[in-house]
Amino acid sequence: MRYIGRYMKQFRWRVAGGVTIKFAGAVLELLIPYILEYMIDGVVPKERLSLIVLWGALMIGTALLVMLLNIYANRIAASVARDSIRDLRHDLFEKTIYLTGTRFDEVTLPSLISRMTSDTYVVQTFIGMIQRMGVRAPIMLVGGILVSSLLDPYLALLLLCMVPVLAGIILFVSRKGIPLFYRVQEQLDRLTRILRENITGVRVVKALSKSDYETRRYRERNEALTRADLKAGVTMALPNPVLNLFLNLGLSLVVLMGAYRVDRGVMQPGVILAFLTYFNMILQAVMGINRIFMQYTKAGASAGRIGAILDLSADELAPADAAQYPPIATSDYITFDRVSFRYPVPDSLSGETAADREDCVSNISFSLKAGESLGIIGATGSGKSTLIHLLMRFYDVTEGAIYVNGTDVRTLSLSELRGQMGVVFQNDTIFADTLAENISFGKELTPEQLQTAADHAGIGSFIRGLPEGFSYQAAKAGANLSGGQKQRVLIARALAKQPSLLILDDASSALDYRTDAKLRSTLRKEYPALTTITIAQRVSSVKDMSRILVLEGGECIGYGTHDELLQGCPVYREIYESQMGGG
Repeated sequence: MRYIGRYMKQFRWRVAGGVTIKFAGAVLELLIPYILEYMIDGVVPKERLSLIVLWGALMIGTALLVMLLNIYANRIAASVARDSIRDLRHDLFEKTIYLTGTRFDEVTLPSLISRMTSDTYVVQTFIGMIQRMGVRAPIMLVGGILVSSLLDPYLALLLLCMVPVLAGIILFVSRKGIPLFYRVQEQLDRLTRILRENITGVRVVKALSKSDYETRRYRERNEALTRADLKAGVTMALPNPVLNLFLNLGLSLVVLMGAYRVDRGVMQPGVILAFLTYFNMILQAVMGINRIFMQYTKAGASAGRIGAILDLSADELAPADAAQYPPIATSDYITFDRVSFRYPVPDSLSGETAADREDCVSNISFSLKAGESLGIIGATGSGKSTLIHLLMRFYDVTEGAIYVNGTDVRTLSLSELRGQMGVVFQNDTIFADTLAENISFGKELTPEQLQTAADHAGIGSFIRGLPEGFSYQAAKAGANLSGGQKQRVLIARALAKQPSLLILDDASSALDYRTDAKLRSTLRKEYPALTTITIAQRVSSVKDMSRILVLEGGECIGYGTHDELLQGCPVYREIYESQMGGG
């Protein structure tokens, strides 16, 4: 919960002003029953209409002033909650963007989404509540007991006997609630994952007639969430009927004892009426404190989940000491030196991992000079994309080293390393924005630079044929573009960066052979000094590369030119013959 105070701290003067106003409103509200008691017992017996009107106007005026003060204080509380969570969401998003691949895999995307949405909303609700009810409820509780003690100490004693019991019930239940609500959020993460998968892959689900299957999966997870929420809700709902029982019991005793004391002539009738009003205030205050503790329980679980992300180390991929990873003397641009990698098995957010997982890639070595091209081919799951992830430092190698211009990538800053690269991933993203913004992606490009990148990617003529041109609005995930059009927009985005290294991870899978061949020809002609790494399933996409790396089961089973591999690598020859007919 420390993060709540940290983000509220910058608005401390606004909080102080709102709390002061709320305090003043609560104190004035405590005066209303006292004014009522004085009118009944002191003013009405005098039978002077002017005094009755005067005191009545005073009570109405006090009530109106209390209302205005509460409205203003509540607006301040809402603004503090809104602005605090705005900054918290920003920092949480920024932390998420810079998470390493290992951390991202550990936390999972659905969990990150729910932390940035539902968890921040729960915390925002608590921040607003603690400034409103957290000020008013204690004042009404303590002030109501004090003022009622002045009116009649004997009746007030009844209230004092109940307060410890009520406080104990609230504290006991709130301590039980935090782990329960934490489990609710975990179940929500799992439900969000299934929902996201099915919304994203709805066409696949329909095409494979798996709607009923996915509906059952969703129902099972939804029921698990409902059970967890029910258990937490039942536990946290327990105080309300118990508190009502004790408070109504106390109210009955107050009425009985008050009637007895009025009958004995030791207490005025107005006192019992005022006392009942104060008792109602105390009742509402206790219920308010109970709601605060309930919300605190939820917010505590949510704040813990948010804090777990914000507490993650910010310098996990900071440049390492060059003395630990010394450079090598080489004329090559890219060097993989006996690289092995296994994906960690996360045990917790602390970063503990199991070390007994098999390598995804094992003992991979190759080199690439500036301006050369490398094709990587192999079966699904052979480790092709993993090599790119290691080169870009989404993950660090388990063994061996990767060098760029002789410098170990672990000693380079991420901006220095990735700033050299233009990349198109296998499942890359088209944003719901104009084609110009999708290609420039935050870079200040002239119309000529946009057009050049689009032409070289083979998408320029299509864009010029649109009525809106580069202002054409792409739908989310490029739903209004064909697969080939999306891939060419993504390639244009990579080329617009003017990189020294272009990485194409199965980036032409949706292109026909002729378009793919034309694209490769354009890249060779227009970017002769560009170093290129291409991952592909088709031999035609890599056969003209300077070198081809053949992977199987994470191991290199062939490395050389197309002709060399046809002679010396049976797997490559088999792929070639099955795709090209042996010609």
